Amino acid sequence: MQRRTFLRAAAVTVSAVALGGLPAPSASAAPGGFPDYTYVRTLLSPADLKYNPTGEIIFPTVRGVFDKLADRLGRYYLYYAPHDAPGGICLAYGDSLEGPFTEYPDNPIVSNDWSPHYSVSHVSSPHVQWMPQHREFWLYFHGENTTTRLARSKDGINFTYDKVVLSTSMMPTGTTETSYARVFAHELPARGAHYVMLFMLNNTTNHRDICWGWSADGRDWTFDQTPLVRHSDVTAVNVGGPHLLTRGGSAYVVYNKDKESGGDLMITEVGADFSLRKHLGVFYNSGAAAPENGRAAAPSFGTQSGVPYMVYEAGERLAGAIAVARG
Repeated sequence: MQRRTFLRAAAVTVSAVALGGLPAPSASAAPGGFPDYTYVRTLLSPADLKYNPTGEIIFPTVRGVFDKLADRLGRYYLYYAPHDAPGGICLAYGDSLEGPFTEYPDNPIVSNDWSPHYSVSHVSSPHVQWMPQHREFWLYFHGENTTTRLARSKDGINFTYDKVVLSTSMMPTGTTETSYARVFAHELPARGAHYVMLFMLNNTTNHRDICWGWSADGRDWTFDQTPLVRHSDVTAVNVGGPHLLTRGGSAYVVYNKDKESGGDLMITEVGADFSLRKHLGVFYNSGAAAPENGRAAAPSFGTQSGVPYMVYEAGERLAGAIAVARG
């Protein structure tokens, strides 16, 4: 039987921050005590979108806004982007995590030219984090692949540029990419940090690894100069699309392999303080049939009415869609 593995009782911290609800208990079946889940449907396909400059979309982030915004387009906001130039940070909205989602009519909400802050070939990989102390949505995105930026919004649609938060210059010599970053609320008392960032790093070897950093405020960061998960740890050419889950007092990183290395989602336990490196194996086994076609990537997690969901890239890189699966 094909396994589609997700979060139910796991990631209480992530689910609560993302969607305002806690998952119901469930039997364990997968590494780390995470249960199995099943593909439900495709949520967004490039051919169905008004803003479709490149015929591809990637890197979904889903956020519940029903408990944060009085004036909203729907209960859930789904952020995504084309990757190839010009890219563009996009928004869709809906009232259920199973869809349907409606494309925001004025996409992109952030473009590759934001004077006077930058003018780049593309912007992509939106990750939106709710910051309750500011009553703001913080958008982390890349453009170029060397630079991760931060923008801030009160309504989740209209953003104000803030600053660069990560670049290749902050990592070891020979680093060529620092991109696909996600940020999570996570306490690291020994480091005085309340947030962690997970991101993909490439260097002159042209093999991509997962790296990480920590921050007290989500704006100013310190980065570990060695990878959190190396591609060679899990017999892959490249790994990317990392997401943090928590369960039972420990923390786990879920990330994707390249299709040529299997195209599955993997899971590594890093411990509450990120000192552990325990590779637990396949978290989600991508299916051979459409829409996955042997690849699942860049997961984003949440719950609705106690039911856990994963929204993710389904299909070959730069030739897929955004799909949802349910526990």
